[in-house]
Amino acid sequence: MKEEQMTFTVTDEDGKNVECEVLFTFESDETKKNYMVYTDNTTDEEGNTKVYASIYYPEEEGVRLDPIETDKEWKIIETILDELQDAAQKQNNGGQE
Repeated sequence: MKEEQMTFTVTDEDGKNVECEVLFTFESDETKKNYMVYTDNTTDEEGNTKVYASIYYPEEEGVRLDPIETDKEWKIIETILDELQDAAQKQNNGGQE
């Protein structure tokens, strides 16, 4: 089964259109908000893929993103990213730590 990639386009501060790929979305029971984690598939100086997160509104047409402004919300997202990274590393190691 092939998973369909979701993409959307944003306009950066220079007025250029940038295509972004949605990595995953989730709703937090704690904040009752929906979040989208996405990438523009660029890398930082160390070669790591840049990943972004925003509040999003799945019930609205189109993509509306709002900035995440609280440390609590960032902590929730960081925890999920850490868990996903740990799971991916375990899978890449054949289930061994």
